[in-house]
Amino acid sequence: MGKRLRKLKKIRLHREGTSTLVLGFIAYASLNALVYLICAPICPLVSHVFFGITTIIYLVLVNFFRCPIRHYEDADTDGLIIAPADGKIVVIEEVEENEYFHDRRLMVSIFMSLFNVHANWTPCDGKVKMVRHHDGRYQAAWLPKSSTENERSTVVITTSTGQDILVRQVAGAMARRIVTYLQEGDTCEIDEHMGFIKLGSRVDIYLPIGTKVDVQLGQRTTGNETIIARLS
Repeated sequence: MGKRLRKLKKIRLHREGTSTLVLGFIAYASLNALVYLICAPICPLVSHVFFGITTIIYLVLVNFFRCPIRHYEDADTDGLIIAPADGKIVVIEEVEENEYFHDRRLMVSIFMSLFNVHANWTPCDGKVKMVRHHDGRYQAAWLPKSSTENERSTVVITTSTGQDILVRQVAGAMARRIVTYLQEGDTCEIDEHMGFIKLGSRVDIYLPIGTKVDVQLGQRTTGNETIIARLS
C-alpha cells in the first residue's frame, strides 16, 4: 500500500494565510524596530531577546499556513476514503448522526494541533450533495460534543461507488474561521483542496456501518496520503 503514495514534492504557503502573514510581518518588523530604538542604547540584550521571541512566534505562524503539494498515485480510488487532514486519529466509533443521515454511522475523527498543516483535502472521488455551515461555540476540538456544538461546516459527498459520506470541519477553542471551497453540485476528486481551518481544530468523517477502517486510535495521518477506510 505504501508504494501507491508519492512522496511530498514541495511546500508552498496557503492562500488563506496571505493577509495574516503580511500583517503579521508588518507588526513583527515594526515592534522590533521600536524595541531596538528604545532599548538598544540602554540594554541591547533586551532587544536581542525580544527579536528572538518574536521571530519564533512569526515562524510558528508561517509553519501553520504551510500547504504541501501532494498527489495520490493510485489511479484506482473507487471505494477509498483518504485522510482529509494532517493530524491524529482521536475517535473511531459508531455514533448517531442526526444532522443528515438520522441513523447510526461510523465516525472517524482527526484532531489537528496548532503545528499541523491546516489545509483540508477532499477524502474521495464523487459529487457534492450538500454543503452547510453552522454557527456555534468554540470549545476544545478534542471534546466529543464539539462535533455538534462548535462552529462547523458539513459536506455530504456521494462517492463514485454510490454511497454517501459526510465530512465535517469543526472549529476549536482557537479557530475562528472555517473555509469550505466545495459547493453543492460540484464534482470532486482526491488531490483537491476541500477547505482550510484557521488554528487548532478537527475533521470528522461519517461512514456507513460495516466500512473497513484502515487506521487506529492515536495514529498520525497525512492529508491526501493516509488511507482512512475502504467502503464495502
